[in-house]
Amino acid sequence: MVKYLLLLFLPFALQARAEDGAKVVAKYNCLGCHAIDTKIVGPSYRDVAARYRGQKDAEAMLMKEVRNGLPGGKWGKIPMPAQQIGEKDLKIIVRWVLSH
Repeated sequence: MVKYLLLLFLPFALQARAEDGAKVVAKYNCLGCHAIDTKIVGPSYRDVAARYRGQKDAEAMLMKEVRNGLPGGKWGKIPMPAQQIGEKDLKIIVRWVLSH
């Protein structure tokens, strides 16, 4: 019975997590340079997720890159400045980006 209840409510939990990610991305104005499926100033979230897909340490690597910034060249000519985002919010953002 518990399994069935978990399966019943899993989509709602996943939706809530996705909404949390979108809210935190908006809070830090990440959409000023990034979009889900289109390159703006920085790469799209789908491109980022595709590059890291299958890498066991993807979350840690992306958290480090967002926290410390990136020089131009990895994704284009324009560097990404270091972001001042708390650990909890950073983890939410990175997991949300990697989910695309």
